[in-house]
Amino acid sequence: MKITGYRSLATVHDWGRVTGDVNGVQSGDTTPVHVLILETDSGLEGVGVGAHPDVARVFPAVEGEDPRSVVALYDRMLDWVFKAGHSGSTFGTIGAIDMALWDLKAKAAGEPLWRMLGARERFVPGYASGLEYGLTDDELAQLYGRFADRGFKAGKLKGGRDLDRDLPRLEIMREVLGRNSRHPALMFDVNESWNHAQAARYIGAIEERMDLTWVEEPLRRWDAAGMAALRGKIRAAIASGENLTGLEQYRPLLDANALDIVQVGNVWGVTHFLRVATLAHGHDLPVSPVAYNTNPIAHAAAAVPNLLTFEVQDLGFPVGLDVDQEFDDGGIVLGDRPGIGIIVDESLLSSDSAQAVPPATGPHIRPERAALRLVAEPDVIDDPTVPLRPVS
Repeated sequence: MKITGYRSLATVHDWGRVTGDVNGVQSGDTTPVHVLILETDSGLEGVGVGAHPDVARVFPAVEGEDPRSVVALYDRMLDWVFKAGHSGSTFGTIGAIDMALWDLKAKAAGEPLWRMLGARERFVPGYASGLEYGLTDDELAQLYGRFADRGFKAGKLKGGRDLDRDLPRLEIMREVLGRNSRHPALMFDVNESWNHAQAARYIGAIEERMDLTWVEEPLRRWDAAGMAALRGKIRAAIASGENLTGLEQYRPLLDANALDIVQVGNVWGVTHFLRVATLAHGHDLPVSPVAYNTNPIAHAAAAVPNLLTFEVQDLGFPVGLDVDQEFDDGGIVLGDRPGIGIIVDESLLSSDSAQAVPPATGPHIRPERAALRLVAEPDVIDDPTVPLRPVS
């Protein structure tokens, strides 16, 4: 079996709500989803999910190769971009191709990827994470109520800008998820919006009222010394790593004992996750994947010994993608469909050869005054009569 070509497609995920974090809120209910199809001479096709703007540059590294050599091809892709480096969008491209390669390998074996990777069970424990920063308190309760209906007893809240706003919302989430546990796990994600002193004060104030299981990305992703120092000042665990691209970016954090929970972005691919999980396991640390459309890394998460929990951002899937997963008992139940379990209805997708330019506002844009605000500055989203705008 040889790789002969690819197709780049696009669809959307309809959340049925606005999504965002302390850095900004999306302008509508839908977000773009990019899909990569790898073609082979056998007729089998592999599916990868995630933005892949550098695919024309990276694809020659795998063209004509047997996709079942996926680990070797992953390193070949890294070597292919050696001089320019593999960070950012290039790493995302490699991740999308890597997903499609693993999908092909498992399809060729006639097995779901979780079983081919050696997992004993199809269930992946998870936590609810609704990207709910732009919702009202009532909408927040309704959203986590839907997660609670599926058995979730752990949840994550976006915040970090206004303590008077965040504390009641944490209590709402705790009360709703308390339907399933006397002590639901509460996570708090600030998306790199604090400096060190702000982090210590803010978390200290929260911990006067309640326990946090972890605080996520309290400081910039590379601040090993800062997160190591912060660990000694708060009770909550520190989780980070979703935006790191390559093992070399984890080493300083692990060497400094800066992390309690090692996170990995789904969008970076299966091989990257497996390698980071092994690295974390060597430091006796748990690993926790950060979700992405269709949760493709859940198959690999089921197979590693140090999985803590898996982020679940929504209970539905992108338009045109039939995904062999269910959400029950507070986690993901993987199916038996060969590969990563995605069937693509291309009649509902569009050609994505150009890959749209990301919006200039929203949660993926760091505000100019992030970590430089002297006082809490309430957002316009505190007033439901005012249209949403990016946080600045």
